[in-house]
Amino acid sequence: MSLWSWARFLAIVRKELIQLKRDRLTFAMMIGVPLLQLTLFGYAINNDPKHLPTAVVDADRTEISRSLVAAVQNSGYFHVVWTGERLADADRLIARGQVQFLVHVPAGFTRALVRGEHPALLVEADASDPAASSNAVAAVMQLPKTALRDDLTGPLAASAPATEAFELRVHRRYNPEGTSAYNIVPGLMGVILTMTMIMMTALAVTRETERGTMENLLATPVRPLEVMLGKILPYVAIGNVQVGVILLAAAFLFEVPMVGSLPLLLLLTQAFILANLAVGITISTTARNQMQAMQMTLFFFLPSILLSGFMFPFRGMPVWAQTIGEVLPLTHFLRVVRGILLKGNGALDVWPHLWPLLVFIAAVLALGLTRFRRTLD
Repeated sequence: MSLWSWARFLAIVRKELIQLKRDRLTFAMMIGVPLLQLTLFGYAINNDPKHLPTAVVDADRTEISRSLVAAVQNSGYFHVVWTGERLADADRLIARGQVQFLVHVPAGFTRALVRGEHPALLVEADASDPAASSNAVAAVMQLPKTALRDDLTGPLAASAPATEAFELRVHRRYNPEGTSAYNIVPGLMGVILTMTMIMMTALAVTRETERGTMENLLATPVRPLEVMLGKILPYVAIGNVQVGVILLAAAFLFEVPMVGSLPLLLLLTQAFILANLAVGITISTTARNQMQAMQMTLFFFLPSILLSGFMFPFRGMPVWAQTIGEVLPLTHFLRVVRGILLKGNGALDVWPHLWPLLVFIAAVLALGLTRFRRTLD
């Protein structure tokens, strides 16, 4: 037999092409994952978010105060979405994450400015994610030099100091020192649970299908819902062990502040674990082998980590990317865990992020149950 045969070589190539043609899911993943990465990194990722939602409490109500608010918006980093008179209402918005910044113009600001008393303008920033607010804070620091340049003219020109017309006080809330661990470590809880819960569940069920042990279930009177829940519940316990390890590391190794209620966080974590396990079960009903299960897990995990606000500022992404991110369980869980640990949010504060998780669980479980019933049939 010759050492090399083009006929044998081309026969092997033809065999692999036929095998790839039959395995359409793998071929689709080979094309889809690179396209997904190009799209997300090329169009959705932005480390310099602008037009951040801002609340304004203008207690002065003068032309000068309105010019200050206009100057804040003209910087391009701020977008006023709420105006009011009560600081408590604005504080609630920033605590719930509905606004990123709070601008407070105190009463008597203009009078003090005219008298040359160098009044203070307060800007509060939600610094739980330092990357989302750092550039905006740097931009707002230039306001005292430029904001009232066109207003302090004529009779008011004598009131304009040579350097800064007023004092700017920036209060970075929830993470005043900008410690990255305060933002990353709580987020890692969601990332680790997403990866492990989906992968372990998808592989466990697919492994049984590959080995033929799933056929034993066909000879038993168990129902599809009972099989699904029986597969899910053991991994709930594993997920809770992971949560305990991460919380202990966060508290004792990284010194992450835990302001809110830990029982509330653990309760809401169960919903997030169930959401990911439901995804894993649904993947297992589609994948024909463990390789496909791994590929589909990656296809779900990649958008989750990139579009949830874990690695990149959520508000820096375009609208279409934010819309996709709002569907993902990780997006809402990150807001829940950071809100409880860093801000001390209560049940009412996190409810806007809990109900999307519950809807997601119901929808994915219904889909998985339908496909699983077909598999058993």
